[in-house]
Amino acid sequence: MTTNRSFQLFSSSDDKPSLGLGFLESSEPPLPPPPPSIEVLSSEVSPSVKYTVEPVNLDGLTLLKGRVNTKEVLGLPNSDLVPGIYEGGLKLWEGSLDLVKALRSEIQNGHLSLKGKRVLELGCGHGLPGIFACLEGAAETHFQDFNAEVLRCLTIPNVNANLAERSQSDTASGVLFFAGDWGEIHQLLPHAHEGEINSEHGQATGYDVILMAETIYSISAQRNLYGLIKKCIIHPHGVVYMAGKKHYFGVGGGTRQFLSMLEKEGVMSATLVTEVADGSSNVREVWKLSYK
Repeated sequence: MTTNRSFQLFSSSDDKPSLGLGFLESSEPPLPPPPPSIEVLSSEVSPSVKYTVEPVNLDGLTLLKGRVNTKEVLGLPNSDLVPGIYEGGLKLWEGSLDLVKALRSEIQNGHLSLKGKRVLELGCGHGLPGIFACLEGAAETHFQDFNAEVLRCLTIPNVNANLAERSQSDTASGVLFFAGDWGEIHQLLPHAHEGEINSEHGQATGYDVILMAETIYSISAQRNLYGLIKKCIIHPHGVVYMAGKKHYFGVGGGTRQFLSMLEKEGVMSATLVTEVADGSSNVREVWKLSYK
C-alpha cells in the first residue's frame, strides 16, 4: 500500500483553460435523455422490493450493506450497468469499501475531520462512504445517484439500517437524497452554486467534503462530473475524496484520464491517499483533490 504521494498538476497558463482533451472526445454511442432530477424523500422507501442486509467488516469497522434484485427493482437483468438507463448503483463496488477505509485512516491520522461538515456523496449506490460521514458527525450528508429507484430500494433502507441507533432528530434534517444526471443535478442540490465561488449571507457556500467511488469509468461522463464538483465544492478549503481504478478496461475511463483533465485545467491539485493492488492486473486508488 502506498500513501500520501503527491501528483503534481501544473498551473494554468495565460491561455484560457480547455477541457477539450482528445481522449475525452468519446466515440461512445449517444445516450437517451437522462431522467428528470428529483429529490427523493426518505419516506419513499419501496415497500414491494425485497431488501436483505448483511454486515461488511472494514478493518474493524462494521457497516451494513443491503442487497436487492436488479430485475425486481428496474426490470433489467443482473447487469453491472446499462449506460444512460442504469449506472450500476445496486452493486457494491470495491472502490466504496476502499474509500471508507481511506477516510477512516485520514481521520485517525489527523488529516480529516467530518464532524460538523457538509458532505455530498456522488454516485452513492449503497451509500457506505456517506453513511460513514454520518456516523462521524457530519452536520449534513446528501446522497446522489442517477436512478431514483436505487435510492428508494437500496440507499435509503441502507442509511436507515446503519443509522438505526441514532435518534430521528439527528438525521431527519441533515440527510437528503437526490436522483439525476451530473449535468443537471446541481439545480437541486442545496449547497451547489453556478460558479466556483459564491456567497450565502456573507459566507462561502458549498460542500466541505465530496465523496465518490467508481464514478469515473465513463470517459463521456467525466466532464459533467468535474463540472458538478466545481459547482458543489466550497472554495477554497473544500476537498474531494475519489476512489477508482487506474483503468477501466473495456470502457476507457480511469483515475489517470480524470487526473489528466484536472491537470489540463490547472485549478485543482491531487494527492494519492492509498493504492490497493489485489493481485489482478488493475490497481485501485483513492485520491484527495483540493483547490490549489
